[in-house]
Amino acid sequence: MKITSVKFKVSLKNVNHLFVHHSPEYAFIGRSNVGKSSLINSIVKKKIAKVSSYPGRTQCINYFLINNKWYLTDLPGYGFFSIKKSKEETQSLIKDYIFYKKNTIFLFLLIDCRLIIQKIDLDFIQKLNEMKIHFDIVFTKIDKLKNHRLINKNISLCLKKIKENMFHIPIWFKVSVKNKYGIKNLIQHIKKLNNFYQSQSSKQKLIIPNS
Repeated sequence: MKITSVKFKVSLKNVNHLFVHHSPEYAFIGRSNVGKSSLINSIVKKKIAKVSSYPGRTQCINYFLINNKWYLTDLPGYGFFSIKKSKEETQSLIKDYIFYKKNTIFLFLLIDCRLIIQKIDLDFIQKLNEMKIHFDIVFTKIDKLKNHRLINKNISLCLKKIKENMFHIPIWFKVSVKNKYGIKNLIQHIKKLNNFYQSQSSKQKLIIPNS
């Protein structure tokens, strides 16, 4: 899939005014500083999402329209906030978007491959399972570890922990924004999801009765 058009659409911080549209939407979520904005920039090959070395800087939901057909959404990170009020508002925004938004979305949960999966990640996965939210896992920053065995070990431990908690193990990817490893696989996966969405939409149109 070739990305030919990228447009910033809207940035939202108010939980009562979520952006409504009727296109496939792919959101990126994870702990603060896990690399969400960098990954989006790498996918579209443009610096459209703001990147910061300081965790907790993204406090809005940012929508990017791709090829005039589907959206990439950059969500605030969870797990780090310097101001309590900011934490409460941002967490409420994340919950409203993921668990109560009516638009079609698919979630990519980002996890830093250098770290053992945290309780906050497992709690989030549990909530996703309870609410039947479809998601995949993306292990980021694999270029930060030179030892490939350690990367695979950390990923295996993460998946084992997920399984031990009686969660379904989702499809997973490992990527590096720095050397572009795994980015094409992720784009092809999104293409398949887009095709599936279009086929389902066509079926729905066929069964809509005439007015």
